[in-house]
Amino acid sequence: MSSHPSFIVQRDTRAWQLQVWVSFGIAVFLCAVGLAWLPGAQLEQAFMVMGYVFCLSAAFVLAKFVRDNESASRRGGGDTPLWKLVVWGGFAVAMGLTGWGLLGMEINSTYKAFLGVSWLYLITTAFTLAKMLRDRHEADLAEARLQGRREAAATASSANAATSGNNLP
Repeated sequence: MSSHPSFIVQRDTRAWQLQVWVSFGIAVFLCAVGLAWLPGAQLEQAFMVMGYVFCLSAAFVLAKFVRDNESASRRGGGDTPLWKLVVWGGFAVAMGLTGWGLLGMEINSTYKAFLGVSWLYLITTAFTLAKMLRDRHEADLAEARLQGRREAAATASSANAATSGNNLP
């Protein structure tokens, strides 16, 4: 009987991973279609594309920041207050300016609704994707640690058996 307890590393199912990637892909596609067919001046189109990209990158940065601080707080560390302000402020500015730009555009209200919903869908799927990727990374690390412990225990057990065998009369 083994003296080491058995650990199971929890992982997301392949179906969940597929659903997250497909949802993110659909959100990117919907935003791209909406922005590609956006009526108005090219400068307005360019600013909306920049706003969407800014929001997307800010969502990934915020997701990483929150997750890093959650795990760092357990170890007694964390980021500086200024970095917290930069991350949360950047996300708020990205979302606020993009929303303001979208609301202020003189386009059909149905088109605005399409752009708004696809934009919010993109942001939520970005957070979900970031979490899923981080969970996978943490599961890989946990499995590597467990494998290392098993190998160290096996090596120690073999060394103990070899020394015990040498002490027999």
